[in-house]
Amino acid sequence: MDNNTILDFKNRVEREFKEDILPFWLERSRDEMNGGFIGRMANDLTVIEDAPKGLILNARLLWTFSAVYRWNGDFRCLEMAQRAYEYFERFFWDGEYGGAFWLLDSRGRCLDDKKKIYGQAFCVYALSEYSQAFRCEAARQRAQNLYRLIEEYSHDEEGLGYFETCNRDWTLAEDCRLSDKDMNEKKSMNNHLHILEAYANLYRIWNENSLRRRLLELIDIFQWKILDPKPAHFRHFFDERWIPQSASYTFGHDIEGSWLLWEAVEALGDKAIEARVRKMALSLAEAVCSQGFDADGGLLYEGEQGRIIDDNKEWWPQAEAVVGLLNAYQLSGEEKYFQAARQCWDFIENRIVDHPRGEWFWRVSRDGTPDDSEPKVSEWKGPYHNTRACLEILRRLQRMPIPITNATNIPSPSGRGSG
Repeated sequence: MDNNTILDFKNRVEREFKEDILPFWLERSRDEMNGGFIGRMANDLTVIEDAPKGLILNARLLWTFSAVYRWNGDFRCLEMAQRAYEYFERFFWDGEYGGAFWLLDSRGRCLDDKKKIYGQAFCVYALSEYSQAFRCEAARQRAQNLYRLIEEYSHDEEGLGYFETCNRDWTLAEDCRLSDKDMNEKKSMNNHLHILEAYANLYRIWNENSLRRRLLELIDIFQWKILDPKPAHFRHFFDERWIPQSASYTFGHDIEGSWLLWEAVEALGDKAIEARVRKMALSLAEAVCSQGFDADGGLLYEGEQGRIIDDNKEWWPQAEAVVGLLNAYQLSGEEKYFQAARQCWDFIENRIVDHPRGEWFWRVSRDGTPDDSEPKVSEWKGPYHNTRACLEILRRLQRMPIPITNATNIPSPSGRGSG
């Protein structure tokens, strides 16, 4: 690897972000009729005008425009971030019980008032980013208050971790599922992964002792409850006592979790836990590298007991793979991770980017054929994964080459803690 290779990689990522991803969301995501942002767009760019508006998409839009503004000061993103923040405050926030509604109709009326903790976590994540970008004290206080609600009503004081779903009044809900394809179990890896991500971002603007303790608890939960160590994969679903209720694993979550765990260590600045989290992150990256990649550089979706059970290649695991592999390279100095990251980016450019229409396909089959039935924009398809990936890749490439010789002198891969 040489500086020309790094520069070429950087230029390709920057071009994709500046010429494709960001313009798509700046130009096509507004809902001019009803306010806020559109809820759904078909892959052929047809807008579904009466589509509902999901909390996840809107929180991720708030995070995206805030993060991009913080990265490059683009005033178009300032206006879009303010639009997202104002819509959230007016329509998603529950003025009676606190927290955010899960789903609105196209005009902003509540369709689902559950407090799904995964969604609340993304609000904490986005509000923390907005506060950092614009020095907004109201957003910081909103994020802090939401953190306190999650802690009061979702945290399991006896078994540790967090219950999945509350009703509007924050009583625990019987139906815990995040989506129809998920199991109805009390606890999940995915929920805890994004609470970890959200709390790390909040900790950057609020060094509160209870928040620090919760971050350390979450890292312990991943190590001792969620991680199946041989080989290293995240289990998905658990009962309230942390007994696993599922056997499959998704390579995208494994590689995403590998770098989000390290990011939490960076936010905490805790040297005492660096070595064990580094070991966890690298064991996850190694398992993904050895089991999850196809010959074309694309990351397959799901496995179980060493077998591939879903060989589709969705957009978001590819984005997370490039970041996670670069993080593994920075933690280990092993060039195989850097090369795997480049190969995955090649796959993204060749198969995942929808070059004629912009943005990325939701998924392609193993042979690279796009699934045109999946939307370009939906409650679950937004700019978060690929925007975040581009920003993280660029930060990491700007710091290379970085020789790593031991676990006690590890530079920050992302530089996120200083913004």
